[in-house]
Amino acid sequence: MNKPLVAVVVGPTASGKTSLAIELAKLFDGEIVSADSMQIYKGMDIATAKPTKKEQEGIPHHLISIIGSDELFSVNEFKKSAIEAIDSILLKNKLPIVAGGTGFYIDTLVNNTEFLDYEKNGVRSELEKKAAEEGIASLYDELSEIDPDTARKLHLNDEKRIIRALEVYKSTGMTISDQCRLSHLNESDYRFCIIGINARDRQILYDRINLRVDLMLEAGLVEEAKQFFSSDVSATAKQAIGYKELKPWLDGLCSFEEAVEKLKMESRRYAKRQLTWFRKRDNINWIYIDGKSKEETVSQAADILRSYM
Repeated sequence: MNKPLVAVVVGPTASGKTSLAIELAKLFDGEIVSADSMQIYKGMDIATAKPTKKEQEGIPHHLISIIGSDELFSVNEFKKSAIEAIDSILLKNKLPIVAGGTGFYIDTLVNNTEFLDYEKNGVRSELEKKAAEEGIASLYDELSEIDPDTARKLHLNDEKRIIRALEVYKSTGMTISDQCRLSHLNESDYRFCIIGINARDRQILYDRINLRVDLMLEAGLVEEAKQFFSSDVSATAKQAIGYKELKPWLDGLCSFEEAVEKLKMESRRYAKRQLTWFRKRDNINWIYIDGKSKEETVSQAADILRSYM
């Protein structure tokens, strides 16, 4: 109980994390630290659903638009930056509220995971080439032999994380699983109250996702996508949902309606992957929005947070 308290708001895309975090910040005199692997990039605003200045309602937000879209940003860099932001908030006697849907970022912060740093050495490009030539299944099989614990946690088609796991092993000689086991020997300097927001009726979430895509298009997503594809972007930034789904239409290969439906479908699939990740964690206090008003959701979350104080 002597450790400082950090609130964490997690959940799938379009569930209302940002809004809930802002309301909690207003109630508990807090500031928000983003845990979104795409909102860190400048210029990628609409597709990543960054809260606008108006939506932020005067609440300071950290780790949003901090690097160019052509730069790489590792989970180690996120953890370091998040801790710096949390400590700066605590120095002001305010409540840090970490909010986002990137489960890997959240886990690394909460569990105080340490990953070995290493110089970029061409291993990733070799693995990407092998995946393109032989298929990602060949890399998944290789990972299953080297690090079966990590392989079991990953979907066969999760090319980004399969390549990352193999890259770590080939660069450091240590598997991610071994690194995690060693790193967890050191407890975090904080206490965490983790609040998850979800819907029991999956259609509620899907309707929110579909509406969000429509609103993104109204807000200028197409123009943002054109700008995105005319710029140099990093391999990480290319993973953002919202641009690549529109590319076939921009190239004249499909109709606008088909591209939009693809974007909605990929967003729904992403929400499923997020929920799969978070459901494996037993330290999340879940709130279900079915039949609840925004005020009722905020009230329930506030009661959970107070119980940690």
